[in-house]
Amino acid sequence: MVNPAMSGPPLFLFLCLAPLLASAGHNYRQALTKSILFFEAQRSGYLPKNQRITWRADSGLNDGKASGVDLVGGYYDAGDNVKFGLPMAFTVTMMSWSILEYGKQLAANGELGHAMEAVKWGTDYFIKAHPSPNVLYGEVGDGNTDHYCWQRPEDMTTDRRAYRVDSSNPGSDLAGETAAAMAAASLVFRRYNANYSAQLLTHARQLFEFADKYRGKYDSSITVAQKYYQSVSGYNDELLWAAVWLYRATNNQYYLNYLGNNGDSMGGTGWAMTEFSWDVKYAGVQTLVSKVLMRGRAGKYVATFQKYQQKAEFFMCSCLGKGTRNVQRTPGGLLFRQRWNNLQFVTSASFLLSVYSDYLTSSGRSLSCASGNVSPAALVSFAKSQIDYILGDNPRATSYMVGYGSNYPRQVHHRGSSIVSIKVDSTFVSCRGGYATWFSRKSSDPNLLTGAIVGGPDAYDNFADHRDNYEQTEPATYNNAPLMGVLARLSSGGGGVVNQLLQEVVPAPKQTVTRPISASVASTSQISVRQTLTASWNSDGTTYFRYSAILTNKSTQTVKDLKLSISKLYGQLWGLEKSEDSYTFPSWVQSLPAGKSMEFVYIQASPQADISISSFKLV
Repeated sequence: MVNPAMSGPPLFLFLCLAPLLASAGHNYRQALTKSILFFEAQRSGYLPKNQRITWRADSGLNDGKASGVDLVGGYYDAGDNVKFGLPMAFTVTMMSWSILEYGKQLAANGELGHAMEAVKWGTDYFIKAHPSPNVLYGEVGDGNTDHYCWQRPEDMTTDRRAYRVDSSNPGSDLAGETAAAMAAASLVFRRYNANYSAQLLTHARQLFEFADKYRGKYDSSITVAQKYYQSVSGYNDELLWAAVWLYRATNNQYYLNYLGNNGDSMGGTGWAMTEFSWDVKYAGVQTLVSKVLMRGRAGKYVATFQKYQQKAEFFMCSCLGKGTRNVQRTPGGLLFRQRWNNLQFVTSASFLLSVYSDYLTSSGRSLSCASGNVSPAALVSFAKSQIDYILGDNPRATSYMVGYGSNYPRQVHHRGSSIVSIKVDSTFVSCRGGYATWFSRKSSDPNLLTGAIVGGPDAYDNFADHRDNYEQTEPATYNNAPLMGVLARLSSGGGGVVNQLLQEVVPAPKQTVTRPISASVASTSQISVRQTLTASWNSDGTTYFRYSAILTNKSTQTVKDLKLSISKLYGQLWGLEKSEDSYTFPSWVQSLPAGKSMEFVYIQASPQADISISSFKLV
């Protein structure tokens, strides 16, 4: 089924793939590292001590306050300072899917920990944004007032109103996508932080029930989103998307039944798509249901799931130019949907082609298209050609990843990167003053937006590197999220891909601990924290480590109001209490006298967490 309403230019969708030039031999590992770094530039809220994009600082610290809810954190979607819930949730879902499929390759490149941190930055925010079962905050700020100003996020004076959906003002698409994100992320953290994983799954279940029971489009409730992230496709695709992720996370027959019983009425078995995006999820649903089918888990729904698979393979064939309705390409071979941020389509479709190639390989099948059979290797080869185009194998010899190669965009449409860092010059940048002083500058950005994938070239491979050319020079988180998985896949050179039809097991972040070690990882002249690995054991093939951390007051005064920053913590911790983005004394410890020490411990299947001292008082 092809819906003409879904083929017009207003839709922001992810396009399929086609052949391109031969690869010049790219450094996929370097590109992978940079692609994940970009998410740190998009962070809102209190930035952690291990923040690697150092020109950014804390921002949006009062978000949600006027509504009586803490909405500090999360991600800015693109080059502005708005937190849009729908694309943010899709970003987290795709990052999680990347980890679940290619965690082994991420770990081999030393990037699994960074990828998991990127996911958790989003899910921590979603937990805050879902304060009760039938309430979900879906936006902070609004595009109209935000776009009137050109300010770095640390200075913004725009309206930070929070917008929500609830039982009276539903948003099934928003709640469904957020449920999918939480369910997918629960799988990412299941082995390393069981409590956190369970918390995410509880939210996912509640959000799905809310989305399904109170049906409606979110942009009918949050009308300020219509101009920027209108839900053109409706909400049925998100309901199926959430259901398939919840089935993967729970193995609960209820969600399998939902997919089987609603596939026809909700379009899962009918829509033949050439697009996959933050708005339209059908191709993703069809790919995931195909995996269920190929794993032999369809039960009584084999015939229905085969119809899902037929539509998944329609997508793949259209991408490859071997179907009955193929995707437009530029003269240089790039898949093209629209001038405004076309690369979002390419990265997401590249991901689907990569994973489906691996599913086919694992099942011993090939792809049957209208023009003939296609080997699984051909799918990933096409995906590779598109990524190579993005990285510089194109008629302009331009890398559309900022900071990769030598010829990349220098005037990115991005408020934070285009204005001098507040750490370099703290002079306040006013709403309109930012346009006059910084937006209009013709020189390169003062801050490098490392790893950002910009909108990219037009239908004829042309590209204008100008800050006011937002259609081509603005980046977005959902451009990068699926790219993470494809780059991890390509970095292995095709090696390391195991049977992708098996149950996903995320490996531990790169393991460097083989025996007990002791290291002072945080120290000031008054306080030190020394970590020691005190025990290790193996359970079901996973090695777990117990770490003891001794905090010592080296001063001659009493320490109070201590705040520690702890990152790369994937397991459970005892002896401290979490307070927003910091850890504090437990309730039974009010202070630490001079010369005294206290201990806290944690267990995880990965190396030591990073601990730093944020603040304290001496009394």
